[in-house]
Amino acid sequence: MVRRTNGLAPREDFISAMRRVAASVTVVTSDGPAGRAGATVSAFSSVSADPPTVLVCLAAQSRIAGVVQENGRFCVNVLPEGFSDIADRFAGRHDAIVPDRFDGIEMFAPRGSAPVIDGATAFQCGLQQVIRSGSHLILLGHVHSVLDGAAPPLAYREGAYHRVVPHAHAG
Repeated sequence: MVRRTNGLAPREDFISAMRRVAASVTVVTSDGPAGRAGATVSAFSSVSADPPTVLVCLAAQSRIAGVVQENGRFCVNVLPEGFSDIADRFAGRHDAIVPDRFDGIEMFAPRGSAPVIDGATAFQCGLQQVIRSGSHLILLGHVHSVLDGAAPPLAYREGAYHRVVPHAHAG
């Protein structure tokens, strides 16, 4: 049954349904004049191939949102299987014991770019547009370079990490 409040689905129903949607686990990083920041993000999508454009959604009041806007660049690191500890680190689950989320993480940063997590599929972006929607910002980025990590992605669904397992094609 679909319940509506003021023409919108109730918040609890929306959250419950969205938990059932599987998503690649990504870490958005940025570095530049505003400093270095990184956060685990599940809202990431391709927008266009002409020009190559992606979007990420960040909490409007988060530190990473401010840093990306000031630096004007970001990198979307699609984490491979086995990187759940890095996802947890950038989600802030270890901030009390490891205050610098980047500490001990193998990564590199091409000059003038945001950090790339070693082993991730990475999309280096220049910030193109920011759109406010509710509590979040939709950041559109033109992709300047891609590094294909070629590893199966780490997925997230129902509050847990999962492997992506291909189906065998019948016939």
